[in-house]
Amino acid sequence: MARELDYRRVMKVLGSREKFAQGDVACAYGAILGGCDFFAGYPITPATEVAESMAMLLPRLGGAVMQMEDEIASLSAVIGAAWAGGRAFTATSGPGFSLMQEGIGYACMTETPCVIVNVQRSGPSTGQPTEPAQGDMLQARWGTHGDHEIIVLAPASVQECVDLTRLAFNLAEEYRNPVLVMTDGEVGHMREQIILPAEDEIELVERRPPTVEPGAYVPFRAAQGAAPEMANFGTGFHTYVTGLTHDERGLPATDDAVEHTRLVRRLVDKVRDDTERLTRVEVDLEEGAKVGILSYGISARSASGAVRMTRAEGRKISQLRLISVFPFPERAVREFANGLDRIIVPELNLGQICHVVKEALEGEAAVELVSRIGGEIIPPEEIVKALVEGGEGI
Repeated sequence: MARELDYRRVMKVLGSREKFAQGDVACAYGAILGGCDFFAGYPITPATEVAESMAMLLPRLGGAVMQMEDEIASLSAVIGAAWAGGRAFTATSGPGFSLMQEGIGYACMTETPCVIVNVQRSGPSTGQPTEPAQGDMLQARWGTHGDHEIIVLAPASVQECVDLTRLAFNLAEEYRNPVLVMTDGEVGHMREQIILPAEDEIELVERRPPTVEPGAYVPFRAAQGAAPEMANFGTGFHTYVTGLTHDERGLPATDDAVEHTRLVRRLVDKVRDDTERLTRVEVDLEEGAKVGILSYGISARSASGAVRMTRAEGRKISQLRLISVFPFPERAVREFANGLDRIIVPELNLGQICHVVKEALEGEAAVELVSRIGGEIIPPEEIVKALVEGGEGI
């Protein structure tokens, strides 16, 4: 089912398509162009500008913005709005993201479409509120308890803050699943030129509505590996929504091992089975290269600089950038590693995605971490040094 965006009205509020914008503000633009009509959040550095932008823009388009008392309430409000038919999202940073983990699990279990933007900052705990980091990547995948799947996107530019936030709304609706946009304090606060999409570039994917009469509606019935139809509250369909293990009617079935297994496997498979379709990577291969860099987010910008510097010296190197991080694109990573002896993974953490890459490759290539914490971006020269000092193959 397609949902139409009143593009002329939206652009009257957003202004010209070409802008010089901040990353956080660009996330707000992407959300609005993704059909968002509800935002709930709590101010937190360095994500506050997302909420501020939504507060200035969304009410002018007939949408609603709520400042909640904390991040737990923020995501709870987003989940409620989604069940009322809204395309809803929130934005936060490290400590707030931690508080949202129970709500993320609830949204996974209840198959609630929603978007969460996490402008990562240095931690743990309060950490360095104004400094960038990439320390929430494994929390994004495994922060909530139990077996589940999650869709995670990682912008590396202000333009991608627009594009990936917009995409996140379509993926959330299609898969009836939370979608996380994992940006960071550097991308969130930098300013770059962006171009907003033209009207013919916008498609709003909507959740599948019921195809039966209200009396025949079974709210959580779906084929294995598929998302069920979703009736919005107030449309005459009866839905019981609970975070407990539930049967196809939505009623609790907490002591039924068969029901739990069927439910959770479907929740996992509807995302995992579509890994190839959800995979988004940027590949820059050089024939004969024996060394590669695998990066994502803000660190990918440093990696690209390192590639240019290394090639300028006549050395061969290949590069892979993850745009979608989870479900993890194992096939793309394995194909990239084919023929390589070493893979360098730069991250603003102590090796979170590096660990996942090692697990995926199972020793096919040596995987080496270039790490920084403390709020400083990795300089390209530091990556080049790791490449050269590694010796073999470059």
